[in-house]
Amino acid sequence: MDTEKATFAAGCFWGVEDAFRQVRGVQSTRVGYTGGTTTAPTYEQVCSHTTGHAEAVEVTYDPEIVTFDDLVDVFWKIHDPTQLNRQGPDVGDQYRTAIFFHDGAQQAAAVASKERLEKEERFTRPVVTEITPAAEFYAAEDYHQQYYEKRGIKSCRI
Repeated sequence: MDTEKATFAAGCFWGVEDAFRQVRGVQSTRVGYTGGTTTAPTYEQVCSHTTGHAEAVEVTYDPEIVTFDDLVDVFWKIHDPTQLNRQGPDVGDQYRTAIFFHDGAQQAAAVASKERLEKEERFTRPVVTEITPAAEFYAAEDYHQQYYEKRGIKSCRI
């Protein structure tokens, strides 16, 4: 089985990871940090707003079962892409909304999807999601991985 990777930032990575883990065809997920300048940052460093990293989820998926477009559709549903540097009660640049593309096809699909979303006028404010090349992904500390599952927190349903 060939797999591909997709990387998304949509606020606190715990709930984002949980949502993607429910998608048929997703083989695995990792929460971590990407998009910044600090090598191998810690959670505390990312929260200090000095690293430039976003809390993100790296999704490994089987493209024979779920497409990148399908994953982008999930991404739009699980957060408010009009909020710059915040989601719900979480505020800071590490909570920004972003799609980190791994190749030209993902870039084109993400841009087209964002344009469709804006044309639908589903939101009264502009969509501020950044679409940027995937950079080095640094896995978060073990206690962040599959946080909801480890703590028995009821999953959000998408």
